[in-house]
Amino acid sequence: MADLLPDSSPEQNYLNRNSRGILCGEVWLFSNPCYALYEHLLKREIVSGGPVKHVAVIQDGNRRFARKRGFSTLFGHSKGAETTENVLDWCLELGIKHITVYAFSVENFSRSDEEKQYLFDLMKRKLLEMAESERIHKNRVKIRAIGRIDLLPLYLREAISVAEKATHGYDNIYFNVAMAYGGQCDLVDAARELAKAVKAGSMRAEDVDEEVIGKCLYPHNDDSVPEVDLIIRTGGELRTSNFLPWQANGNECAAYFCAPYWPEFRKVDFLRAIRTAKARRSEVNQQA
Repeated sequence: MADLLPDSSPEQNYLNRNSRGILCGEVWLFSNPCYALYEHLLKREIVSGGPVKHVAVIQDGNRRFARKRGFSTLFGHSKGAETTENVLDWCLELGIKHITVYAFSVENFSRSDEEKQYLFDLMKRKLLEMAESERIHKNRVKIRAIGRIDLLPLYLREAISVAEKATHGYDNIYFNVAMAYGGQCDLVDAARELAKAVKAGSMRAEDVDEEVIGKCLYPHNDDSVPEVDLIIRTGGELRTSNFLPWQANGNECAAYFCAPYWPEFRKVDFLRAIRTAKARRSEVNQQA
């Protein structure tokens, strides 16, 4: 997006300061040796204990991040997309098997046409970049879209198909992108699939159990998204917004709510969240 900004725009001025390690009114922690030490200590702390296999993220605060600085809300989405790429790198570093990000909910269709167009264009561009990314192929990242994909514009569905086909054979880490997603929609669509199977005679109603329902959840063209170990929500909101209700609620899932807006989310924030999930898992094991 930086290439599209006028040299004197607030967004470009922000990027210029950012590139020099200077943030107006903020502490530039990444050049602080204390930050690096704290990150190192957190990583040492979370090494022990069972692995966190699936992290789900509600990427909240892009628009508030931009408004706070007097920028266009679209700029906030662009910066948020960079954070998403960083989090994928951190998951690779820690050996996390699944990362699911809430990119666009069914409720988001009520936003302005300008914002939706920008988001769809941004997601298309990022998906096509990832389909050709050496980093994605080197780390065998499997990209999957989950949700009511048929509600999305054709050009975005085509980009999804390109990214999914390019990474179809990979299994080192699953990068699940929730688009046109709603937790209730996930359950309703699974119920419809099961009803069709029962009506067709390929399944008996009494055979429907938790495991069968779980296998019918998104995505319908691949293995379903597994149980969630940790939900992270940024931006200071204390709710999970209908995100992966079946996978989270049935697994004693840990929740980590933090104040930074999504574009501000740092690696230490992520490591703190992982620490929370490991502590929760330890509590559950002790109670078993």
